Amino acid sequence: MIVVGLTGSIGMGKSTTARFFLEAGVPVHDSDEAVHRLYAGKAAPLIEAAFPGTVTDGVVDRTALASRILGDGEAIRTVERIVHPLVRADADAFLEVQRNAGQPLAVLDIPLLFETGGEGRVDRIVVVSAPDEVQRARVLARPGMTVEKFEAILARQVPDAEKRVRADFVVESDEGLDEARRSVEAIVEKLREEARSDA
Repeated sequence: MIVVGLTGSIGMGKSTTARFFLEAGVPVHDSDEAVHRLYAGKAAPLIEAAFPGTVTDGVVDRTALASRILGDGEAIRTVERIVHPLVRADADAFLEVQRNAGQPLAVLDIPLLFETGGEGRVDRIVVVSAPDEVQRARVLARPGMTVEKFEAILARQVPDAEKRVRADFVVESDEGLDEARRSVEAIVEKLREEARSDA
């Protein structure tokens, strides 16, 4: 089975691209969705122990947590030390299920693939990309997003230009949904062919 790492900086269109992989019949593990589940499960007591008052009724209050850790590098690293291993275990369990089902391809949607050294966990890397001004407009249109918050997030991400260089495939997300969907379908076809020849 070929494991595909799907990544891209904030606002690049990664979630939409992940949906196109699903539509093409490729199972996708969504790290953000896993975090949501973990924040209502295994991660909640660990987060509460580290940051008292950020959990309500057994669920991490993301807004409360964000306000506690924004701009505090050590606090952010503490959250990452708690959450990343749990997400990784969740992804490993997902891959095991797909392998046992005989899937030729599976996608790990990992926002911070390069930042967390995740390249070693995948066979191929797909980076979703768009011009800076498109990215900025998309992100600043999000509810509750500020320029300060956007800049803080960007500062912690590997630059888009570097991600593109390190990718096996790049999906340009600013050329319309149909074009992005066609890009994904072409990638899936190529990798399925590769999986067949390796079998």
